[in-house]
Amino acid sequence: MQAPLAERMRPQTLDDYIGQTHLVGPDSILRRMIEQQRVASFILWGPPGVGKTTLARIIANSTNSSFYTLSAVHAGVKEVREVIERCRADQRSMFSTGRPILFIDEIHRFSKSQQDSLLGAVESGVVTLIGATTENPSFEVIRPLLSRAQVYTLKPLEASELQTLLDHALTRDEILSGMDVRVEQTDALFRFSGGDARKLLNILDLLEQSTPAGKPLIINDATVTDRLQENPAAYDKGGEMHYDIISAFIKSVRGSDPDAAIYWLARMVAGGEDPEFIARRLVILAAEDIGLANPNALLLANATFDVVKKIGWPEGRIPLAECTVYLATSPKSNSAYLAINSALAEVGKSGDLPVPLHLRNAPTSLMKEMGYGADYKYPHDYPGHYVRQQYLPDALSGTRFYQPADNARESPRK
Repeated sequence: MQAPLAERMRPQTLDDYIGQTHLVGPDSILRRMIEQQRVASFILWGPPGVGKTTLARIIANSTNSSFYTLSAVHAGVKEVREVIERCRADQRSMFSTGRPILFIDEIHRFSKSQQDSLLGAVESGVVTLIGATTENPSFEVIRPLLSRAQVYTLKPLEASELQTLLDHALTRDEILSGMDVRVEQTDALFRFSGGDARKLLNILDLLEQSTPAGKPLIINDATVTDRLQENPAAYDKGGEMHYDIISAFIKSVRGSDPDAAIYWLARMVAGGEDPEFIARRLVILAAEDIGLANPNALLLANATFDVVKKIGWPEGRIPLAECTVYLATSPKSNSAYLAINSALAEVGKSGDLPVPLHLRNAPTSLMKEMGYGADYKYPHDYPGHYVRQQYLPDALSGTRFYQPADNARESPRK
């Protein structure tokens, strides 16, 4: 059976790898790791189809390391421990050439206990961990594991990189290179690819398979659009369509379009998406995008999550629809989201600034003598239960992190 074009075109070396020059280009971090044969554990974070798995395989091949893979969707603690034991056996073997590489796809789907089971092996050097995730590792990967693995961000391919990929496929692939291919336009091809190398190759595969024998393969905007409309991609809750649909859903709610939001919800319901996954995103949306403009949104989203956990499909579609419409039609504010991001950026820049003495607790007489808690003004002792005093560290006095949004519920601070 003929392998898909994306598999036939999978690069085997860094020189054939397209994109991510900030990581694999000349004098880049990952290229230096390979050249020095000293690969440290890391996590690759980026959208689907940008080469995370391929890059991990290239690194293993280039360093002559044993390569083990686990999918976080299917593996549990038992499977993780079994693989680690095989890695230990590899290291003891007289034929061992380097530290084994353990590649974990969708590492964000691992539970805390599953991630904990990796810590010892990573810390002791039994394995070099390479994780791949489409979700922000800061939220999905436990802190001890993050401290042992650097995070590298992969970007969607740019138009010039998609053009290079197209040229390679047409000249190097065993099937396409033997066809009469006429490239007239690439706007639709690149637009539908969305920076995803695998999508571009899958579209080319579709065009090739739908071209009658002996006829030229025409690539232009009309042909690409027509072929994709005739062959709509099936919803794949484990693949790229999963991320495209949830992205459209989130952006429709954020953009206050209830009709579009309900449509994308229906696509997920019809595709058998995990109802808790949808409900979880609604909770995040309520906090991030509705926020202080309507605090009740978070209460409703959280209630929806609880209800959906209890009832599942098919009835779960009803509270999900109710919450979706409510959030889409609610006033919007991301002021709390921006405030915490701004404060985190300041913490990362200024470090652990000391707490002002008047705000410190003084449980012992020694601490009182040192001035802990001295001069603190108790707000309830003042009119209106408010008194002006400094609450930030001295170095940040007067700094503003929270900026009220323009809505009825938020008003500038006095």
